[in-house]
Amino acid sequence: MALHLRGTLLPDGTVRDLWILGDRITFERPSVEAETVADGGFLLPGLVDVHTHPGAPSEDEPRWDPEAFGEQIAAHRDAGTTALRFPGLLGEIPPGLRDAPDAPRMITAGRWLAWAGLSRSADFHLVTDDLVAAAVAEAKAHDGWCKLMGDWDFEADPVPYDLLRAVTDAVHAAGGRVAAHCMSAQGVLSAVRAGVDSIEHGMAMPEECVELMAAHGTSYVPTLTAFARRAPQIIDNPRGRLWHEGHGVMIRRVREAHDAGVTVLAGTDSAPFGNVATEVEHLIAAGLPADAAVGAASWTAREFLGLPGLTEGGLADVTVYDADPRREPAVLRHPRRIVLRGRVLRR
Repeated sequence: MALHLRGTLLPDGTVRDLWILGDRITFERPSVEAETVADGGFLLPGLVDVHTHPGAPSEDEPRWDPEAFGEQIAAHRDAGTTALRFPGLLGEIPPGLRDAPDAPRMITAGRWLAWAGLSRSADFHLVTDDLVAAAVAEAKAHDGWCKLMGDWDFEADPVPYDLLRAVTDAVHAAGGRVAAHCMSAQGVLSAVRAGVDSIEHGMAMPEECVELMAAHGTSYVPTLTAFARRAPQIIDNPRGRLWHEGHGVMIRRVREAHDAGVTVLAGTDSAPFGNVATEVEHLIAAGLPADAAVGAASWTAREFLGLPGLTEGGLADVTVYDADPRREPAVLRHPRRIVLRGRVLRR
């Protein structure tokens, strides 16, 4: 049996009927019987969190736990998040879970990669002298992405630019993409100049990076939720004041990046899992237009990850809301229907 939905399709805003056959969307009425599962409301391509790290029992226990991973991706799914990108995991996705019929679509970058000369490199999952070879290997093994630690924090020395460029060129030559964790001004600048595909965090991002990102097609994933959560815990001392200064800079860069044509995306990097609606709200508070902020967690993010939206033949991930989330972003917390992989998870 097919599924039938009617409502206002986003982002184009037209009222249409669509049908789901298996894991695909069609706008042509099928010859088989169809069950109507939504009549009215707003139909959104399933939500996406492009920066999340499930798999640890808690923030105080940074170890791989397959059971915790399953519970945490289920929390994402139950909130209407139908696709996830993991820029760094402590372990491998359990067999069978990636393609489970009720599991969000998953894209992983494998392990965090740190150059052996990086400050505090022992904190990361894979430390290597041959960062180029390691990055290519992780990208080939993990959905075309690798996760590179461009620096440690906002006061640390970054990975040298020449090495970043060599990594990026090699990964691109292998058909992959590079996500770069950057917290220092020089770390962001070096990564952007090297042509990485996404800047994760971007604390203290120099102003010149905005035009460079636009020119190179580098996306920006500020993970504002994680920083807002941490801000009240920062001690008022010289280091703490530098932290808050860098935090303020990254918030300003969100709107500047959008205005320059940079793709800004929603990633939480923070518990509780299934909280990408909060990131949308932070993006709006930072000055991103509401439609761009919602798109950062939906149609724009899906395009970035190569996941078709509400198009003919697109993937059957649809979340239905009673109100337009571009005008009432809080509605993202309350999906009326969730369709994932062509199955209704919430009726």
